[in-house]
Amino acid sequence: MNDARLTRREIIYRIIFYADTPAGKAFDVLLIASILLSVLVVLLDSVNSLNAAYGDWFDIAEWAFTLLFTLEYLVRIACSPAPRRYIFSFYGVVDLLSIIPTYLSLIVPNSEYLLVVRLLRVMRLFRVLRLSKYVSQANLLVFAIRQSRQKITVFLFFILVLVTIFGSLMYLIEGPDRGFTSIPRSIYWAIVTLTTVGYGDISPQTDIGQAIAALVMIMGYSILAVPTGIFTAELANAMQSKGSDQSCQACGKGRHDIDARHCNACGTLLTREKPRY
Repeated sequence: MNDARLTRREIIYRIIFYADTPAGKAFDVLLIASILLSVLVVLLDSVNSLNAAYGDWFDIAEWAFTLLFTLEYLVRIACSPAPRRYIFSFYGVVDLLSIIPTYLSLIVPNSEYLLVVRLLRVMRLFRVLRLSKYVSQANLLVFAIRQSRQKITVFLFFILVLVTIFGSLMYLIEGPDRGFTSIPRSIYWAIVTLTTVGYGDISPQTDIGQAIAALVMIMGYSILAVPTGIFTAELANAMQSKGSDQSCQACGKGRHDIDARHCNACGTLLTREKPRY
């Protein structure tokens, strides 16, 4: 479409949602700089000495950034051709979460420190710098996680059963006198021990209890390798079959990236273009 025929709403949409024009790239760079500055304000505000000296200025800055991001969020909704789709998209949810904590702080004290979630908005940097290869690799990781979720779910259920059994045994063997005051607290000990964290706030004193603890610790090293192996296997399968079902109907070229939209040989459209959010 000729730029001269674009409406004001379409021009604003192009600037805000795309980075393929000088104005759009400048907007995203300024947005990312504002996000980083707002997070820096939150971090400095948590330092007691700085808060005592510049607390009022930090509050003013936080509200200024929040109002700015609120206006930006509303403009995104207003100029988007599919407002509902933007609102429920990943970036739409992140944009909303980045402004809620400041308003929530009027009711819940100190909730403004949750504003660090704004760092997720910096992910737009990949689009600004045209780092599409990094985005493609991230999609590959997400694909592997989705493929392995059923196996990992079964594994986590098995772990839950295991720590419940060990926790119950330790409650019976050690008892409340040695810190195992309840089965839930004993399960907490089993989780900490099985994951090899070992806080040491609860420890078995009897010989049988220590033997069980040693068994749990040894099992922890082998069990931690299971989800890693599952994910690694799925990632290897995804890399091996990456894009094998994505073939160009015009030239027949195959093995395109998972998120490829055009053929890398002839440029023919592979998948339908979707608005960027």
